[in-house]
Amino acid sequence: MARYCQRVTSRSSYDVAIVGAGHNGLTAAAYLAKAGLSVVVLERLGHVGGAAVSAEAFDGRPTRLSRYSYLVSLLPDQIVGDLGLDIGLVSRPTASYTPTTRDGKPGGLLVERVEGDATRESFRELTGSDDEYDAWRVFYTDVARLGWVVAPTLLQPLPRASRIRAQVGAETWNDLVVAPLGETIERRFADDTIRGVVATDALIGTFASLHDPSLVQNRCFLYHLIGNGTGEWRVPIGGMGAVTDALTKAALDAGGEIVTGAGVRAIEPGDDGAEIRYHDGHVEHGLRAGVVLANVAPWVLGLLLGEPHDETTKPEGAQLKVNFLLDRLPQLRSGVDPEVAFAGTLHLSEGYGELLSAYGAAAAGRLPDPLPGEVYCHSLTDPSIVSGEPAGTHTLTYFGLHTPASIFDADPEGTKEEAVRRAIASLDAHLVEPLESCVARDVQGRPCIEAKIPQDIERDLAMPGGHIFHGDLEWPWAPDRARLESPAERWGVQTDHPSVLLCGSGARRGGAVSGIAGHNAAQAVLESR
Repeated sequence: MARYCQRVTSRSSYDVAIVGAGHNGLTAAAYLAKAGLSVVVLERLGHVGGAAVSAEAFDGRPTRLSRYSYLVSLLPDQIVGDLGLDIGLVSRPTASYTPTTRDGKPGGLLVERVEGDATRESFRELTGSDDEYDAWRVFYTDVARLGWVVAPTLLQPLPRASRIRAQVGAETWNDLVVAPLGETIERRFADDTIRGVVATDALIGTFASLHDPSLVQNRCFLYHLIGNGTGEWRVPIGGMGAVTDALTKAALDAGGEIVTGAGVRAIEPGDDGAEIRYHDGHVEHGLRAGVVLANVAPWVLGLLLGEPHDETTKPEGAQLKVNFLLDRLPQLRSGVDPEVAFAGTLHLSEGYGELLSAYGAAAAGRLPDPLPGEVYCHSLTDPSIVSGEPAGTHTLTYFGLHTPASIFDADPEGTKEEAVRRAIASLDAHLVEPLESCVARDVQGRPCIEAKIPQDIERDLAMPGGHIFHGDLEWPWAPDRARLESPAERWGVQTDHPSVLLCGSGARRGGAVSGIAGHNAAQAVLESR
């Protein structure tokens, strides 16, 4: 879609200017342009999409990888319908598989997307009874209750906390919102593997103890389990780039403008709008807008506003992302069919005790060993991304936990290389043959392995500290005593300047590929008019 984007703006003044053509910026642009406002999106890079892009990452190989973000859960069906987005989101047949070794015997825990006899039997075989599966069913019924209550509110003005609490009940509220999640998991489950599988959703892109009193881990857990009321994570057909291609088309078809190669240098808010200065690589330009929507992290927005530069407030990301291209899927020691094990989320070194130990190591400045993480094989669900490749070719995506940016600071490349080695070792521990024997080669004969650490994310995408959520996630509701007087406050997109609103992951209901923050910023603008 980048070929339809402009290199310069067509005018010097707009109703709305949006900084950043990631998915949230594109969502806001589409809604506002459809409402008849003049809208321009300014993108620093030479293409749209931000983290939600697809690319041929390996020389001479046609596979199109989702290089950064990789699955979709929080994108509301309402946004897809409102904007007429032509995207396909496909369910994975397996929810998760966790390979285990107990008393020297390889095994594993299978959780089907639609749980049935195979899931119950897998729990029974691992734990020796039905107790843990019964506890699992009760726990996720409580989680689902919270999800069904919260999900419809994500595209509405912020509800009050007391309203959500009254709808879900005191016990569910206490276990998921008041008590640290680690305390709840330890009380509800006894098996180390089961505890770990539950806990991982609290740690994706979030470096925190499961007992952190700030409850950032609880908030991360909630966002991973409430998408469209079900929390299901789906694979976008054609890769993540297909999502932003559809949003780009919606914005352009509605009359919005998108300018690529336009790096915003400064935003100067005033009483009746704001001035923006941007650079196209050769000369500086200026334009005026009635309101500016910032699809950048709040920390970056502070820099653009000329606020004091404070490194101590900079967010810190915590993830290792490794993309692989394989000639074939490896066999597992447990004997499970690889097309079942890899079809969902494959948990590695994510037992509860391993997660606690890994956090302790990382908090002390050491790279965890073993390194906890999880693996996804998108090509099992969406073969189109490997079209043109030999039969049997597959992608694997590894996402590592408890790898904060600070661990890599002293020696980014050396530590990244060691982290990749440990990630592969976590998988090799459960394979019949080493993963290396399955890795494809590019036309230069190099292994098809691409790794991204927080420093890479910051460099490539201007996300401060490489934090994939632009900072710690917030509860998707307002405190009971919070002031919600302006449209921006009611929609959770306010800044200290009335003419500048957040529309990215740093908004109150941001995080992940959802379009929610873009939608809500657009609604705040329309309400204010």
